Amino acid sequence: MQELEQDLIGTVGMVTVPIGPGRSGEVMLPVRGGTEAYAAHADEFIAKHSRVVVVECLSGRTVLVTPCP
Repeated sequence: MQELEQDLIGTVGMVTVPIGPGRSGEVMLPVRGGTEAYAAHADEFIAKHSRVVVVECLSGRTVLVTPCP
């Protein structure tokens, strides 16, 4: 599983549940030829339908994201 987590860094996904500081949301990420939901955290508010990039894997199903430039 550790290898998959490292592969997620740099992955671009879509926010499906808004994310806020101190509040987790949800993102859909392309994984293994499909799309999977992950819990997501961020240092700033990110609205639903925003594109984000994974900057860190916090656990097997939780990622830290930042908005796409």
